[in-house]
Amino acid sequence: MSHAPAGIPLFKVFMAPEAALLPRLREVLYSGQISEGAPVAEFEQRFGAFAGQPHILSFYSGTAALHVALLLAGAGPGDEVVSTAMTAEPTNLAVLHAGARVVWADVDPRNGNLSAAAIEAKITPRTRAILVVHYGGIPASMAAIRAVAARHGVPVIEDAAHALGARYAGLPIGSQSEYAMYSLQAIKHLTTVDGGMLACRNAGDLPRGRRLRWFGIDRAAPRTEVDVAEVGYKYHMNNVNATIGLVQLEHIAPVIERHIANGKYFDAALRGIPGIELCAWDAAAEPSYWFYTVLAERRDELARRLTELGIGNSLAHKRNDRHSVFAASRCELPGLDRFYASMLHIPCGWWLDEAGRERIVSALRQGW
Repeated sequence: MSHAPAGIPLFKVFMAPEAALLPRLREVLYSGQISEGAPVAEFEQRFGAFAGQPHILSFYSGTAALHVALLLAGAGPGDEVVSTAMTAEPTNLAVLHAGARVVWADVDPRNGNLSAAAIEAKITPRTRAILVVHYGGIPASMAAIRAVAARHGVPVIEDAAHALGARYAGLPIGSQSEYAMYSLQAIKHLTTVDGGMLACRNAGDLPRGRRLRWFGIDRAAPRTEVDVAEVGYKYHMNNVNATIGLVQLEHIAPVIERHIANGKYFDAALRGIPGIELCAWDAAAEPSYWFYTVLAERRDELARRLTELGIGNSLAHKRNDRHSVFAASRCELPGLDRFYASMLHIPCGWWLDEAGRERIVSALRQGW
């Protein structure tokens, strides 16, 4: 009796081996100290070393990290943040959390990332930050974007939720801007079950960032002697998530390397297939391929065909400008229209072996 081949998922959680993780988890769970403590500080230090970022703040989610980045950048009521509609909703909900208004800039239709020229066209005296997403793990055109930011004196916040392990101009992603957020949510390259990290270029931002993530309180000071001077939040990471992160870091390099190897395989193997266009990016960009994006003719028909063959695929994200909560920001985005009409994400992660890669390539070559 023959069996259909197992399906290939678009996303899959990587968790370190039980023998490495469970003893460390058991130790912290029964240590009597499970909130924010020494494991959190150690994880911040070790994550920073891995990501090439010396000044790191940890949070219970990437969204919380983005909210605090926006506050540190000075965004608030009456202000504007130039952002992209081609992202997961939390990127832009964080702008609303800060009380600011989202201003959409258009994307490069070749890859879904913000265009530097489109950003510059949307900057006004009320702009407090530029929020850049490295969509799918493809670095945005940071040299051009940084030049725009410098001309206007506006800080850049990089949402690197999809892009841990990517590089730009030879440097780790996020290291060229005032702020960079890394998501540790369940299906990201590295997960702590949930969590987020914020890299700050200026070490002077760290004390306020620590206060903002803990009710506006300096945890290092005696609790009865502190003064809460501004509204803070319960955004801190705990020792349990940090311990998971510490173990994950010991195993994550080959996981990211596998994403990259699979992505580069597709870059070569899918080129020239009728009806498929591949994404394009700066020569300085080195993607980390969270998923792999193809630009397809008759995209919806391709999606149905891949699903029939057991190959995971998805648009993954609804373009944010279609949500009612962002109605006040609506504008024409022709580059996004083009990208969104043809883009489809296919599996590229650590779980995809050589046979799986060939199965996907064969399916695309067969047509739809």
